[in-house]
Amino acid sequence: MNRRTFLKAAAVAAVPTPVALASYGMFEAGWLKVERPVLPLPHLPRSFDGLRVAFLSDIHHGPYTQIDYLTSIVRTTLALKPELILLGGGYTYQGSQYVAPCFEALAALSAPLGVFAVLGNHDYSSGLIATQQAMFAAGITELTNRGIWLERGAARLRLGGVDDLWFGQPDAGKAVGDAKPEDAVLLVSHNPDFAERLRDSRVGLMLSGHTHGGQAVAPVAGAPFVPSRYGEKYLKGRVQAPTTTVYVSRGLGTVVSPMRFGSRPELTLLTLRTA
Repeated sequence: MNRRTFLKAAAVAAVPTPVALASYGMFEAGWLKVERPVLPLPHLPRSFDGLRVAFLSDIHHGPYTQIDYLTSIVRTTLALKPELILLGGGYTYQGSQYVAPCFEALAALSAPLGVFAVLGNHDYSSGLIATQQAMFAAGITELTNRGIWLERGAARLRLGGVDDLWFGQPDAGKAVGDAKPEDAVLLVSHNPDFAERLRDSRVGLMLSGHTHGGQAVAPVAGAPFVPSRYGEKYLKGRVQAPTTTVYVSRGLGTVVSPMRFGSRPELTLLTLRTA
């Protein structure tokens, strides 16, 4: 085979590879996986033992995440029949025009203990006020540096949320409020890096997203880019932070490109257990 023939053959052989990779990447971006972690929460009252919590993060409705995909996520969430639904921020991507449609779809979410949400970095860039107004109109309770008590009889569980680490001013003290050391406290923070500066030992478990599980992960090399100061520590799943346990969702949507590799979108249905 002469040089010219070899170059032509190589060029032809190379064409299907990037096409196949791109096709698979777009397929994986919509290949939703329901993760079902069972996590202990210190001081969780017996009446809350087994509480089923749906956690949705990084939806990123926009040019890469269409509304029909979002409505299918909502239907799947409702079919799982969670007792509590938590939204971890990152609702839209690249434009304020996506805010209203996103929360119109999310308005269908409902759970016996309610639907609560925090803000992420993209919610600031897409329009903070518009996001908050759409969230309110959808009947979703915003937990930005605040918390509430979930009650079952005489037992109670503290649910709190903090502002985005990059664009906001997260305040765990306000979120945890008047919780005692013997109370169970569940905190939601869009960015898991916040756990590194968290020193409030009352927080027994923190839920986060933001890192997308790397979004594109090579089998050996790992994720080439993770939006965290701590490398792959908060890439995904259960992580031990200095003073609490963190569960990091891989998220539901994509940014930068409409593809995922080795990091399927995640809808989390976690079960809380008495530690």
